[in-house]
Amino acid sequence: MRSPRDLADARPGPAFTVTLDGREIEALPGQTVAAALWTAGITSWRTTRGAGRPRGVFCGIGVCFDCLVTVNDRPNQRACLVPLNPGDAIRTQEGTGHDE
Repeated sequence: MRSPRDLADARPGPAFTVTLDGREIEALPGQTVAAALWTAGITSWRTTRGAGRPRGVFCGIGVCFDCLVTVNDRPNQRACLVPLNPGDAIRTQEGTGHDE
């Protein structure tokens, strides 16, 4: 069994590319959508249904649903919980994320 001290020296695997609305973003293995977007300097990626106000991460643990995005054509994915894979296509989400 590895000790926590061994993990403190852990190194992520090689970076890979995902896209946000067609823009390439670098991500690391194990990163969530929110972590990769924050690292890229993006702090807002959806708007509210009524007033169209910008939203990003609020709680960071999947409780509040402020960080919803569309990932690989699946709307309403919590960016703070969804781990990224090479080639994932992320889209900003307006309102419910479904065509209205």
